[in-house]
Order: sequence, then structure tokens, then C-alpha cells
Amino acid sequence: MTSARRFSLARATAFTALVSALLGACAQLQPSASERDALRAAFVLLGEEGAPIARAITTAAACPELVVDGVARSMTVRAPAANIPLRPTRSTPAESKPSAFPVLVCEAPLPSGAARATVAGRALPVPKATPQRIAVIGDTGCRLKGSDAVFQACNDPNAWPFADVAAAAAAAGPDLVIHVGDFHYRENACPPGNSGCAGSPWGYGWDTWDADFFTPARRLLAAAPWIVVRGNHESCDRGGQGWWRFLDPRPFAAGRDCNDAANDTIGDFSEPYAVPIAADTQFLVFDSSKVGVDPLLATEPLYRTYTAQLREAFALANRRPGVHNLFMNHHPILAFAPNPRTVPTGLYPGNGSLQSVLRPINGEMLFPRSVDAVLAGHVHLFEMVSYATAHPTQIVSGNGGAWADVPLPSALPPGATPSPGATIESIVSTNRYGYLLLERGAAASGAWRLEERDRQGRLFTTCTLRDGKTRCAPEALP
Repeated sequence: MTSARRFSLARATAFTALVSALLGACAQLQPSASERDALRAAFVLLGEEGAPIARAITTAAACPELVVDGVARSMTVRAPAANIPLRPTRSTPAESKPSAFPVLVCEAPLPSGAARATVAGRALPVPKATPQRIAVIGDTGCRLKGSDAVFQACNDPNAWPFADVAAAAAAAGPDLVIHVGDFHYRENACPPGNSGCAGSPWGYGWDTWDADFFTPARRLLAAAPWIVVRGNHESCDRGGQGWWRFLDPRPFAAGRDCNDAANDTIGDFSEPYAVPIAADTQFLVFDSSKVGVDPLLATEPLYRTYTAQLREAFALANRRPGVHNLFMNHHPILAFAPNPRTVPTGLYPGNGSLQSVLRPINGEMLFPRSVDAVLAGHVHLFEMVSYATAHPTQIVSGNGGAWADVPLPSALPPGATPSPGATIESIVSTNRYGYLLLERGAAASGAWRLEERDRQGRLFTTCTLRDGKTRCAPEALP
């Protein structure tokens, strides 16, 4: 055999070995059918300082593999499958039950600049460096609550339209999704003979979380990373166990998991954090899940806790000059809620508990001037309130699917205000289901275009936000 032929044969052998190795590596990165079938949810959360976290929920015995830009990475167990004994809840023991979590929750940090990522073959949305289009939803679950005798027709997509809202928001092509709280509403069993909710899971276990949130939100979870805000329905005596297992971006730790009511003073609170989305813009995430309605006394533990946490949040807001901040919590501080007992003119003002804590920190304006807008849910409607005074705009996006509130009156009573010293310049609202789309303006302007859209994605109204003030199109919302 000539030397040239031997060299050619050697090259062919080496090439064949290389192809075989590459094929073998690719085969190892391919998930098995059982891994794909076991995957129940996969999504990306943005935590402190915008750090992206890949999270997976699976019925498999081990965590699936995360593949980022062709490189396999291990996921760690966040929370093992478990059956949690019955703990005190907002309902009577007879209307409560233990929480079953027959799923493994896994997570892993996503490296900065990742271009592609999959979990068990399912594509994950990777963060964009400067997200422009942001979908905002809130109060999305289906209300089943015995104490109020309210049982929403969860089986009827017209009566509980969260799946439609989520699909419409996903179709809008957001770069980021914000949920302003209250993911879970199915607290009590559907009454016998009620066809609207017959067969619905209830309680605080995985089956209810899946039905109320993960299944209807699947398209939107796949569309973009999420920032999640904790609502009162995720407090420890309600859906807090699932909140800590599935959604909170912080580490899952014994004692703050809401399993033991003796630890609720830990599990019901969490520190604020910032999510920068550009050099000049950031979101501030604040956990108000345990807040009440009435003003707090300075001697109350809740007052002291929220005072310390709000000071921390405002330190984040003011850490760099010129940064535009959007403060996010669940309970509206500078917006109205309708009072159904005195419709059509009845109104509840903004949250008195948080106002009582904010006033000693920032005076009558409640917020520092570095906060352009306050974003919340809790009230089951869309509401936009802009002020002639120096108060930030209050936005409420709580019309994502839960039992809708009655509408606000078409004209406010004379002198109506959510907070003493706050003079309303304009207000728009609707109790129709939908979502909010925020779109950032030119760099360093702090301006936003806001579109309120209905459950099919049809436009309700368009607004602009700049320097804390909002102007909306003249057409009235339905």
C-alpha cells in the first residue's frame, strides 16, 4: 500500500470516528420519550438583579437535563415530591385538605448571553438584554371560595377566560411577562350539582396549581421570561406552599416553605429586589402578600417589617441617579376599588395599610420622585390613574381571569382620591378581561407606550407614560 493511500485511509478513519463521537454526543443530549412525557412545566424566571433561572416541574424521579447552546447542564432539585399534612388555612378544617405535590421541582441558573436553551427537549425563552415589549397580567385563577359563596364556572372559558388572555398575550410577542399576583384561587370544593365547576381540583396541591395556572399559561410561559409578584392568595395560609415550590425566584428553604404555620412569620415575607431591564430602567418587586386594609400602628410587627422593606426598596430605586423605576406589588396603593354595596358611586380608596407605612418615609407623595409608576393587581379590573400632584401613576392589571369586579363609576364623586393629598388628573378603567402591553420608548427617555387589550388581543385604549404622568387616548373604555 502506498504511503498516500495509507494517509487517505487514516484520514477517513479519523473522520468516521469524529462523526461517530458527534452523533453519540448529540444522542446523549436528546431526551428520552419518558423524560419528555414526564415534564409538566418549564419556564424562566428573573430574580434579583435580573438573574435568569430555568425551572422545570416533572413527574420523573430525577431532574431533566438543561441544554444551553448545545452544552448539557445539570439541574438541581429545588423541592422534592411530597405530601404535606394539613395546616391551618383561611378555610375551616372541614373545607381544607392536605397538599399533595407528586412532582419534582428542578432549577438551574441560565448563563448570561445564552442564545438557546431546552429542558427535556422543550424550548425555554432566553432573556433579552433590553426587553422592549412587556405583557402584564394579574389575578388569573378561577375563584372557588366557600366563605364568600362564590364559585366561578372554571369549566366555561367564557366565564374563566385566563387561557384566552394568556394566549392573546403570547401572540403579542412579548420579550418579558409580569404577573402581579394571585395565581391560585381554587380553595374549596365545587358544590354538588354545580356544573360550572364540577370536577375541578381544589385545595393547595399540584393538581390545583396545574389547573389554575400552569396548564392555561403554557403558551405564555414559553413566550418569554417572567417576573412574578406574590399576591395575597399566595400567603402561607392559602397558596404559599406552591408559591415557594414553583414560583418564587429565591432559594427554597425549610422554615420559609409555608408547611408549618409556626414559621409563617418567616414564610409570609421576603425582601424586595430589583430587576434592571436597561441602563436607565428597572422594576422593583415588593412582597405585600400579608398586608391588610386599615392603617397600621407603628407598634405593630407588620408596620416595622414593611417599613424596613420599603426603605430597602427605595434604596434600590435611588442607588443610581437618573434611573426610572416601576414599583410592583400586589395591592394598589394609589388606585380605587369599587364598593359593590354602594354601586354606582361607591369606592374604596387605596391601601390604607401601606399608605400608613409610606407616609412617614416619603411624606404625602408616598413614593420618591425616582418612581415613575406603581404596578399592581388585586382589584379585578384594569385601572390607570394619573395625578396632577407629584404622585406616580398607578396602574392596576387585575383583569386576567378571576371573577371580575363591578366597574368603577363612569364619573368620580367630587373630591374622590385614593390617598390624602393626591389630586387625580385622569383615570381610565374597565372590568372586562384582558392584559396590558408595555412598550419602552427611546433609550434614556423613561417613556412607555401602554396598550390595554382584551382577551382576544383587541385594543381597548392606548396611553403614554412619561415622568410619572400618563395620557390616554380620548376614547372611553368599554
